[in-house]
Amino acid sequence: MRTTGYFVYVLASRTRVLYVGVTSDLERRIWQHKQHAIEGFTSKYKVDRLVHFEETTDVREAIAREKQIKGWRR
Repeated sequence: MRTTGYFVYVLASRTRVLYVGVTSDLERRIWQHKQHAIEGFTSKYKVDRLVHFEETTDVREAIAREKQIKGWRR
């Protein structure tokens, strides 16, 4: 049985661009965003400020919550 949790997180840039993601290792993932270690949306728009996170033990719940947040109006 897995004992680690899953995190849904929201990042923002200085210009208020938002990004929502899911990870099982929040500390490592935020470090990757801050270092722009992975090319893509967050590197391109300099989205690297953690503004919110939630933890759950069920990966399906985390993914569902990510989709719910992505469906919100800004």
